[in-house]
Amino acid sequence: MTSTPLTYRRYGGSLQVDIPTFDVLVEASRIPETQWIATACPLEGLSCDPAFLKFLDTDGNGRVRVAEVRGAVDWAARHLKDRRGADASSDVLELNALSSEGAPLRSAAEMILRTVGAADTGRISLAQVRASDEALRKAGQNGDGIIAPDRLPESLRPLARDIMASFPEVKNRAGEAGVDQPMLQRFRDERQALLTHLGKRGDVFVWGEESEARAKRIREVAPLLDAYFLQCRLVAAQPEAAAALRLRAERVEGALGDTAALGKAAGDLPIAPPDAAGVLEWSRLLRGPAYEQLQAFRRDVAAPLTGDPERLTDTAWRELVAKADAVLAWFATRDASPLHKLAGSLETVSLADVDALDAASQADLALAPTLASIVELERLVLYQRWLLVFANNFISMPNLYLPKAPALMERGTLILGGRKYTLSVLAKNRAEHAALTSQGTTCILYVMVAPKDGTPGYEVAVPVTRGRSTDLVVGKRGVFYDVDDQEHDATVTHVIRQPVSLWESMTMPFTRMAGFITSKVEGMATAGEKTFDATLEASYAKTVAAAPSPTAPPAPAAAAPAPAAAPGGLAGVIAAGSIAAAALGSSFAFIVSQVKSLTLGDVITAASLIAIAVMAPAGLLGWLKLRRRNLALLLEGSGWALNDRLMLTRGLSTLVTRRPRLPKGARVDYRDMVRPALLAQQDEDGEQEGLSWWSRLGLAALVLFILLWQVRNPILTWMCQKAWLSDATCVALLPTPPVAPVVVPAAPVVPTK
Repeated sequence: MTSTPLTYRRYGGSLQVDIPTFDVLVEASRIPETQWIATACPLEGLSCDPAFLKFLDTDGNGRVRVAEVRGAVDWAARHLKDRRGADASSDVLELNALSSEGAPLRSAAEMILRTVGAADTGRISLAQVRASDEALRKAGQNGDGIIAPDRLPESLRPLARDIMASFPEVKNRAGEAGVDQPMLQRFRDERQALLTHLGKRGDVFVWGEESEARAKRIREVAPLLDAYFLQCRLVAAQPEAAAALRLRAERVEGALGDTAALGKAAGDLPIAPPDAAGVLEWSRLLRGPAYEQLQAFRRDVAAPLTGDPERLTDTAWRELVAKADAVLAWFATRDASPLHKLAGSLETVSLADVDALDAASQADLALAPTLASIVELERLVLYQRWLLVFANNFISMPNLYLPKAPALMERGTLILGGRKYTLSVLAKNRAEHAALTSQGTTCILYVMVAPKDGTPGYEVAVPVTRGRSTDLVVGKRGVFYDVDDQEHDATVTHVIRQPVSLWESMTMPFTRMAGFITSKVEGMATAGEKTFDATLEASYAKTVAAAPSPTAPPAPAAAAPAPAAAPGGLAGVIAAGSIAAAALGSSFAFIVSQVKSLTLGDVITAASLIAIAVMAPAGLLGWLKLRRRNLALLLEGSGWALNDRLMLTRGLSTLVTRRPRLPKGARVDYRDMVRPALLAQQDEDGEQEGLSWWSRLGLAALVLFILLWQVRNPILTWMCQKAWLSDATCVALLPTPPVAPVVVPAAPVVPTK
């Protein structure tokens, strides 16, 4: 295909490449990484098909990078010769749009369409591709070579179940347990090994069918007889050791009367007196704990096998042990085989049936390339549906600035405090996110979204671009609509406070001053209450302590005069209150006197100058902050790597935070509907609260009179200058009557000759 020229457009102060079609995307993916808006982003928080993101993240690290996007665009371009479906972001793939390199995908698509019984065999949808997976599995076509017994002919099912019961379970992609080629090969090997072992039975079972039982009896008494013949060897080498094998007299005496101690002492004795010749005389067996067991062993095993019922030699015993160990080892080897439960029927197993199972497994494996192509087919359909959309949210980000096309990183819309916030991004770690966004100049809300279905909630960061940030506080509640238009509860958890508008930045100093004064007044009031309470408490304590006791003796007449009482008590409180009242009164009088000396114009001018002096710098600083608002910090806090700033323009700010208008044709009734209802309720209850109308009118007149009295001189002077009042009235009302303007007579005109 021919190269498509690229067009760059400006969005919010950043220059971004325009990507309207897939052909343009192919060219745009080749521009330098420095011209991409984003170079990496996390998968979490993107509103698109999770399977598409999984295909895009080839290294599985949970992030998409430039190289992965380029690889996906190149792969899709090589498999599509007709890209109109990608231009339309369609999830329906036309089979004729596949290139020659996509021929295997066409075969897979045709097999899927046959499996699902589609009427239109010229196109395939994403839903059909995903439905085919279940349909193929139900048909037993998995491509993994694992065949469930129910997918086999009836004659092969018993053998398959016996083999499955003998080896660890394996399941196919449909979740069904079955047999595969490795299991069948192991069955062949284990079957041959077990049959060979079973053939050695005649050589090992020297005692016929009773070999197993006699071997177990020999093994049971082996510890006793091995110890006896070892003691015989010790006595043969050192005859005086025979005395040491007997119990000492003091131990016997100490155990008398203690049954348990006597039993233990008897158990420590040899089963018979050791013979240096290595011969056990059965008649010399001591009646210890094992006496009955040894007598039964002599009668049932030793005598029949050795032919000597009177004695057992060391050599004969070792021969018995060797033969018994061989029998038991044969059983251990048989039982260790995974097929030991089938030992009786292994010879009847037909190898032809095993080969038939193997053939079925091979046939299923032959489908693996086609089924693998189904996965690639799903990849291509997802790329056709989402790749162009993703590029317009990664290489460029026009959707972030356009109201009709929501960006992929947007999580939904927040309704809070009568406003609609249309931009929100996932904040997986609020502390890390806030540490970055607090460096900017944008007011950010952190909101916890709690789904109503009980699934775990998540936190989003929401930029505030209109209104007043002071109205937003932690704990304020609203509702959140996600990208699927599902409603959830929302609660403000954190606020990064910045000026939202120019007016707010200009009035913020006054807001802070008011807050400071209010806090100080509240602090002074609280401290005054505490001081007053402490003073009253101390005065009461002093009064009680100074009261004379009725039983106290009279004071002596010549007693020295009592020292003057320390200042305090009720008199001190009254004196302190008087001083405070006097100070407040003098301050108020000073303020009134200063105001009286000013004219109304002076007051207005002074107030205007003060407002300008305070608001102008704050407004300039706020204007600069509003111009530097950058949405890139919002995305970088969520894990995005961006090359350019995403400035929050004035137009975009009106889209991000909105107060929708009333419906068209709606009428507003400005009457207060509460007042009539309240008056009616008061009339019904016969109650009347507050001041009467005459009292309110009198109070208003008094307040107006006080205000006019404070500015009476400027008003009267102005009225006198306008000659609205007579001179006598002006002299009577004003301390200094106004000076009438002096009219200078004009000089006489001298006629010229």
